[in-house]
Amino acid sequence: MRAVVVEQWGGPENLVEREVDRPEPGLNEVLVRVHAAGVNPVDWKTRAGGALIEWGAVPAVGWDVSGTVEAVGPGVGIFRPGDEVFGMPLFPRQAGGYAEYVVAPARHLAPKPASLTHVEAAALPLAALTAWQALVDAADVRPGERVLVHAAAGGVGHFAVQIAKARGAYVIGTASAAKHDLVRELGADEVIDYRENRFEDVVSDVDVVLDGLGGETAERSLTVLREGGRLITLPGPDDVPAAPDGVLAAWVLVEPDHLGLREIAALVEQGRLKPVVETVLPLAEAAKAHEIGERGRTTGKIVLTVA
Repeated sequence: MRAVVVEQWGGPENLVEREVDRPEPGLNEVLVRVHAAGVNPVDWKTRAGGALIEWGAVPAVGWDVSGTVEAVGPGVGIFRPGDEVFGMPLFPRQAGGYAEYVVAPARHLAPKPASLTHVEAAALPLAALTAWQALVDAADVRPGERVLVHAAAGGVGHFAVQIAKARGAYVIGTASAAKHDLVRELGADEVIDYRENRFEDVVSDVDVVLDGLGGETAERSLTVLREGGRLITLPGPDDVPAAPDGVLAAWVLVEPDHLGLREIAALVEQGRLKPVVETVLPLAEAAKAHEIGERGRTTGKIVLTVA
């Protein structure tokens, strides 16, 4: 099968397409014929240095996939060949999603939302699950609460706005002025131009902050939280600031989540969640996808077409 692998850690030019052995599903695993693969910041961060991941014999990046079940291993009862699925298998272990086929534990996948194309579905898993696990599982966002989402037009951010809104929250997002209309369309009640205003000067009494930036943004975010507030930061554990009494500050690392994927799919089918896909490229142009993503200006997601 065709797969994009990492020849050596470093720049995007180290992503190359190769012929590799097709994997076979084992116990409780399925073989998925990949139609589209999502691209995420963790992809180029790990490609650059090999961090986080338990690598296989042939290092290969990519976790977001949408495709069709080709075969099922012993013990699998929830899928059959021909089923359309999407998911984020094995993270943070190597999955090799930039490939024609991928093997995944069955419960790292869920039925693909019928209303979405494979390209749209491949944009969902890692970013939408990150937003879901941060806002629902960790922060327990409740109706009427005030939620501040940093980088609200980005991959995780644009899903977080929609999920918080679906939970009945009052949503405030930060984004550059050119992206304000989109963030409002996604459901934000207020949008702050972070280039013109320091968010802490115009926002207060916030219940939950979702911070995908870390550093000083995480520190500054503490100042807008009311007592009982929750700061969920995503870049890494070192970006979690020391919180005062009565405030929670925590790091969330996304994990495979069959039930979370089903909840996300339900929101999609209800018309309450939609992926924004800015760039679609063929698998052979994975390096270009990384180059675009590393500029840090992507609205929504980048997706590779495979089949």
